[in-house]
Amino acid sequence: MIKTDFLVIGSGIAGLSYALKVASFHKQATITLVTKAQKEESNTKYAQGGIATVTNTDIDSFEQHIQDTLIAGDGLCDEEVVRMVVEEAPKRLDELIAWGAQFDKTNKGDYSLGREGGHSQNRILHHKDITGYEIARALLQKVENTPNITLLEDHFTVDFITDHHILRAQGHEKTVTHRDHITCYGAYVLDEATQEIKTIQAKITLLAAGGSGQVYRTTTNPKIATGDGIAMAYRAKAKIQDIEFIQFHPTALHQEPAQSPAFLITEAVRGEGGILRNSNGERFMERYDDRLELAPRDIVARAIDTELKITGEDYAYLDCTHINPEHFINHFPNITEKCKSIGIDVHKDFIPITPAAHYICGGIAVNKNGQTSIENLYACGECSRTGLHGANRLASNSLIEAIVYAHKSFKHGTSIFNSLEFRSDIPGWDDTNTSKNIENILITHDRKDIQKIMSNYVGIVRSDIRLQKAANRLEILYQENKELYKNAKLSVPICELRNLITNAHLIIQASMERKQNKGGFYNQDCE
Repeated sequence: MIKTDFLVIGSGIAGLSYALKVASFHKQATITLVTKAQKEESNTKYAQGGIATVTNTDIDSFEQHIQDTLIAGDGLCDEEVVRMVVEEAPKRLDELIAWGAQFDKTNKGDYSLGREGGHSQNRILHHKDITGYEIARALLQKVENTPNITLLEDHFTVDFITDHHILRAQGHEKTVTHRDHITCYGAYVLDEATQEIKTIQAKITLLAAGGSGQVYRTTTNPKIATGDGIAMAYRAKAKIQDIEFIQFHPTALHQEPAQSPAFLITEAVRGEGGILRNSNGERFMERYDDRLELAPRDIVARAIDTELKITGEDYAYLDCTHINPEHFINHFPNITEKCKSIGIDVHKDFIPITPAAHYICGGIAVNKNGQTSIENLYACGECSRTGLHGANRLASNSLIEAIVYAHKSFKHGTSIFNSLEFRSDIPGWDDTNTSKNIENILITHDRKDIQKIMSNYVGIVRSDIRLQKAANRLEILYQENKELYKNAKLSVPICELRNLITNAHLIIQASMERKQNKGGFYNQDCE
């Protein structure tokens, strides 16, 4: 049994900034931060474009940013949440800078502000085209120098410890339901080096485990993005909301053979004048939206998908040949180098692109304090559903959501921390009557089958028939793997497969229930 005052799951911007705040305020408290891979590996690391916030009030305002967010969210944003996040973002940005994050500046010393789809003004702060990497670097360095934070790499969180586990250990047959008052007491965590499942008891748990892009075949998300947090919360009976709204980034680099994750061509490239063209070399966005390449992502992704169906090709193009070469190389050095490595000269050649699963706009429902429907369990970052994004996230709003809600979760947790006590009846993990699984190839095949099902039937454009086929095929995989999980000693591949099946199920069911097209959700049979 490991006891820690605060348990943080995930090492992206949300988890790291939360841990730093707690450690600074509660200097005598213990904070344990667990991450399933190396500490640097998170969705934050792959965020290229930047962080959206109002810094130049001569040309921009909170109200403009709020309206841009509401428009992109297609009527499903929580306006109170939007206002709260937008208005608090500059303060949280200042904290990132104080922790060591650096953002590009002009020759005059002002922040160099980019513009992306759906934004009415230039307000995107960036660090070249590796903004997320730079933020993660600064926060990790700060965490490593904070003595009351223990960071455990290669530790996979299996499940939350709740009243369900206590009742079962005491021999009660009662099943915990969504209607019951449920409390989180920590989590069971698999140490990947020893294959031991540790029982970590915590007074407060923050879940910042990222998204679920790996449920799709083509995604910009890293291999670790298997929706573990959403699946765990669902099993613990937390409320899940708006999970049908999957944002497909319009411009991932098309490569043969396909790469996972797909290399992202940040939206900031279109903000600098990049033009979308079909296989015939025609600029096509004027047929779909007056905002052209800078329309919100859902519109641009559907436009590209439509063009691909018309032309029968696997990819379209992003034309950057007219952009000043020196400016492009300075702003997008990694994109330039990546394209060069596969024989593309961005100054002379069109870049082949295709939409890719990028961000899940829904997730674990939280209130404005970051609280889930489970007591003492908070969630922030991509795994959460705050109400900020509605049906479609405005570009570069994800990082401000993460830092604002990390702060809100910290503030509320601090207000109740002194009233919380450790329990003496937390059971350890029980894996009696299980055996080591040796058929890992079957797990690999099933993972690919899930990605195939979701990509073919639950993609940018859906239909009732496709969704029903997806549900039928997924049910077979679920039944096959139900026994595997029950009888095998746990491993990361087994747990990830279980979580991918859960996320696919949630997305399919929510898609079948939605009867109106909004933002990132489009069903041919809906209005």
